[in-house]
Amino acid sequence: MTLVVLGIDALDPELVNADEHPSLTLATHESIATIDSSAGEPSTHELWPTMITGLRPEDHGLVLDDGVAWESPLLRYGSRVADHLLPDDLQTRIGGWLLTRTDEDAFRVPATYYEDNDIETVFDGREAVAIGVPNYVTDSDDEDREHQLRRHMGELFERDADAKGGHRSADPEKFYERCLEMSMIRIARVRRALRSRRHELVFGYTSGLDLVGHVSYDRPDLQRRAYRELDEFVGELHGDLGADDELLLVSDHGLQEGLHTHEAIIAATTASLVESVDGVVDVRAAIEAELDATDHRPDDRETAAVEGSGNEVRDQLESLGYL
Repeated sequence: MTLVVLGIDALDPELVNADEHPSLTLATHESIATIDSSAGEPSTHELWPTMITGLRPEDHGLVLDDGVAWESPLLRYGSRVADHLLPDDLQTRIGGWLLTRTDEDAFRVPATYYEDNDIETVFDGREAVAIGVPNYVTDSDDEDREHQLRRHMGELFERDADAKGGHRSADPEKFYERCLEMSMIRIARVRRALRSRRHELVFGYTSGLDLVGHVSYDRPDLQRRAYRELDEFVGELHGDLGADDELLLVSDHGLQEGLHTHEAIIAATTASLVESVDGVVDVRAAIEAELDATDHRPDDRETAAVEGSGNEVRDQLESLGYL
C-alpha cells in the first residue's frame, strides 16, 4: 500500500467542483484554514514546512519576516548586513520580492535544517520520498525540469508592483505552456515513485497552477484551462493507484484574480483522510494517522511485480529530457 500526497500550490476550493474536476475533488474535498504571513497573505515559504511538521511558522522558524529567500547563497552575506542596517519591515518587503525572482533558487532550504533544529517531519522513520516539496530539499544538487523552468522564466514572469496580481508576463500563452509542463513533469515523477512500490509515502508538489494564477487576473480563461488540464494530469495519477492505495491532495492557499486567497483545500480518495483536518497545521497528523492505521511498508513481491512498468515511466521521462 502507498499513500500519495500531492501538493498543488494555489488550488482554490472555490474554483473546483466535482462535476468539472472529478480528479481534483476525488471522493471528498473540503476547504481548510491556512495561515497568513507577516506580508498579510499566505506564503508558500512558510506553509509547506508547516504541513510536513504540523508546526506553525513561528515554531518551525521558516518565516517570511526573517528573510525568506535570504536562503539564496548569493544573499546570505547580504542578510547578515541587512540585519544591522535595514528596518524589519523593509527586510520583509525585500524578502517577498526575492521570492518572485525566478532566477533565484527560492524554497530550497535543505532537509537537514529540520534535524539540525530538532524538528520532526512526516518523513522521519518512514520509507518515504519527497518530490519538490518547498523547503525540504534532500539533495541540493538534484534539479528536475520544474526547477529548471522556474529559474529561467525571464520576462515570461516578472515582478510588477503596479499589476493587479503583482506580476506580469511578456507572453501569457507561452508562460502558460511552461507552467503546465512544470506540473506535468512533477506529477509524472510522483507517478513513477508510486509505481516503483518502494515507498509507503510519496509526497510531491507542483507550483504551476500558482504561477498561472498570478498572471491570469486579466485572462481568467488561462486559469480555467489550467484547472481542466490539472484535473486530467491528476486523473492519470489516480489511475495508477492500486486497490489499497490512497491519494491525498492539498493546497497551501487559493488564488483568485491574481492574488492569494485565505482558504486552502484538501481532497482524498477516502473520507477518513480529511475528517480531522481543519487547517494546514493538521495535515501532518492526518498523514501519520493513515500510515499508522495500516501497514504501508512496501512488500518485496509487490515491488518486483511492478518494477518493469515503473521503469517504463522513468525511461519515457529520460527520453523526453525531464530526468
